[in-house]
Amino acid sequence: MVSSSTLVRAARRSRHLTQSGLAALTGIDQASVSHHERGRDAAFSTVDRLLAGAGHRLYAAPTRRDDAASAAATIRDHLRAGDPDRALRALLQLNDDLTAEHGLVRGILALAEPEPTGNRVWDAAIAALVAWRLNQEQIPLPAWVDDSDRVLAVPVVFRVDPADPTPGGDDVPDEFADRGVLAWADTFASV
Repeated sequence: MVSSSTLVRAARRSRHLTQSGLAALTGIDQASVSHHERGRDAAFSTVDRLLAGAGHRLYAAPTRRDDAASAAATIRDHLRAGDPDRALRALLQLNDDLTAEHGLVRGILALAEPEPTGNRVWDAAIAALVAWRLNQEQIPLPAWVDDSDRVLAVPVVFRVDPADPTPGGDDVPDEFADRGVLAWADTFASV
């Protein structure tokens, strides 16, 4: 489940606002905005005000699955800790969460723009996975999945196991190939 701090930060950044800019729009001081974005608990009314200041509203969806923004934050934490295996597990969990939902709920899991992980290959892989799973149900893609920061200029093999061969063109989902991430479709098959 996405935290309110992730929602507020994603909403603010989606409107290209600074914390000071959001503070000015909401009448909440910048230090409080910063504290909240770093995970300090806030009352629902404060979260609602911060989201509204960024032009967003909070809706509930009938799911307890994590969204792409939460998965990206987890991936970023694992990558910073030097644990790409756990980062991969988080990406696979996002895949499972997306495929477990259908229609509008699947789309909702992709709405909030994930913050960068600090690794362009992983950012492109997250965007590719979301695009792939939404396209399977003809769900409109959020704009962030096609952001130029989420597309690699030179294709890179997404290595799950260093012994894995490079996948052929037919083995890579189009959404991954379009973003320069050469990942085996089988990587994302549930076991």
